[in-house]
Amino acid sequence: MKYKTTGSIERLDPALDAIIDTGATAEIIAEGFKWSEGPLWVESEQMLLFSDVPANTIYKWTEENGTEIYLRPSGYTGLEPSQSREPGSNGLLLDSNGHLVLCQHGNRQLARMDAPLDKPEARFVALATHYNGKRFSSPNDAVYNSMGDLFFTDPPYGLPAQNDDDPAKEIGFNGVYKITPGGDVVLLEGSITRPNGIAFFPGEKKLLVACSDAKAANWYVLSIGEHTASRSLFYSATNERERLKGLPDGLKIDKNGTVFASGPGGIWIFNADGHVLGKIKLDEAASNVALSADEKTAYITNHQYVLRIKLRK
Repeated sequence: MKYKTTGSIERLDPALDAIIDTGATAEIIAEGFKWSEGPLWVESEQMLLFSDVPANTIYKWTEENGTEIYLRPSGYTGLEPSQSREPGSNGLLLDSNGHLVLCQHGNRQLARMDAPLDKPEARFVALATHYNGKRFSSPNDAVYNSMGDLFFTDPPYGLPAQNDDDPAKEIGFNGVYKITPGGDVVLLEGSITRPNGIAFFPGEKKLLVACSDAKAANWYVLSIGEHTASRSLFYSATNERERLKGLPDGLKIDKNGTVFASGPGGIWIFNADGHVLGKIKLDEAASNVALSADEKTAYITNHQYVLRIKLRK
């Protein structure tokens, strides 16, 4: 099938040539969504899953069948209509047993789907719902380490007013947390104004966290201790946003430490030291990135679109 294409590559460092062809364009493999998010490539099923957050739906894309509804509802399962504009699931990932784990805006929790990947059902087991007796706002994105700890961000975007003044907000900050295999919830960082995308650098000693705040459009590195984290600035795009759609949002890091991060104007590609190698320039706001198992393909959620772009590996 021949797909429409979009975007262009901006080469800022010759090192980009080893990562992506500067003449590459992104294929539009799916479209028509309200706000696509949380892409996850599932190698065992040869499928891409992604959330449409306002539609409270997870979609499935395969080369053979295109786009199909995979799971609905995905993030809010209450009986009353949700008051949120973004009630659905956001970030998606697999645990070590191959179960689907969801950041659920509407249910305000991290949850595991209680059904096989090939027979999805809207049954969920809560992994964490509260910190110090107070409900999370709307878990947004998450990543596991090899020890089974689950790290996640909790901004207010799934609340009805989507801000810190929302009466439904119970925790007085927007946190980065860890859930231990035993179910304990540990606060790692509470001063990032809008923590969003999250991923480990190789070695799992450092986390990269995006801040989707227009006044602090930054990426931060968290150096992880057993129950603590120290923060440093990775890169600031606060003064590089003019006339560009999007903010630091979802991101992925490959086995070489290369960062693919949604940000103003598209996908920013960094080396592990925070040097910008280049960008995948897009007209619409990008929200997140997934990498295929062999890291030869990137999938990008791009507002109403889902994109696929080939990488050089």
